[in-house]
Amino acid sequence: MNQKSDILTVENLSISFSQYVKGLKTKKTTPINNLNISVRKGEIHAVIGASGSGKSLLAHAILGILPSNAECRGEIYYQKKRLTEERKVQLRGKEIAFIPQSVNYLDPLMRVGKQVKIGLPKKQANSIQESLFERYGLKKSDAKLYPSELSGGMLRRVLFATSVKEDIKLVIADEPTPGIHPEALSRILNQLRQFADEGVSVMLITHDVVSALTICDRVTVFKDGEAIETTEAENFKGNGEGLLHPYTKALWNCLPQNQFTLYKEVRSCR
Repeated sequence: MNQKSDILTVENLSISFSQYVKGLKTKKTTPINNLNISVRKGEIHAVIGASGSGKSLLAHAILGILPSNAECRGEIYYQKKRLTEERKVQLRGKEIAFIPQSVNYLDPLMRVGKQVKIGLPKKQANSIQESLFERYGLKKSDAKLYPSELSGGMLRRVLFATSVKEDIKLVIADEPTPGIHPEALSRILNQLRQFADEGVSVMLITHDVVSALTICDRVTVFKDGEAIETTEAENFKGNGEGLLHPYTKALWNCLPQNQFTLYKEVRSCR
């Protein structure tokens, strides 16, 4: 596949924040610097890296939900057109879906079925909600439950139902699999793979390298706000001979099933 198949392109993205430190004195930090990444049509592109490496900030920049003290430089293109702040608002939830990291995005005081109906056409809301529940492996009766009455895996599937609906072309999933048992993990990973097989592009943001590699097509590794390597998922094998950057190789080899390199050796790769 070539650049013509890209649905999302991020070029030289830098994100800075201004903060007050003493009185009226301000300090600027730049957690993302000159970042480049692209997502192809119908692929799962995993973005992996340690906490604080800038993965979620990238998602928030694409969606236009960064805080007011953020300053963005660089360009983001969606479907070959510049993704302006106005376009982000127009496309968010319609063509670009966001599956958030925390299930706390769900309203604890509202039944989950009602939450899924938000934004749906009133006349078709019930039938669409029921079909979404069926698609994501939820029972019809689950619609009457509150979030506190559902398991972690079920809550994740409700988030899918509230986020990924008809006409979605790009899914940004921010750590969709933490703290859930293997059966639920497998179901969620398979659902992401199904999206891609149906032609929907998926950006999977995660620190779980092993789970991501079971379904993704390409991987971009983040370190200190930079994309240090983008490679095909199949290159994560053996001792990492197909990987180019020392940090990526160290990240792969530190996994228990590989050489179990000490974490300090991963951190020393700069």
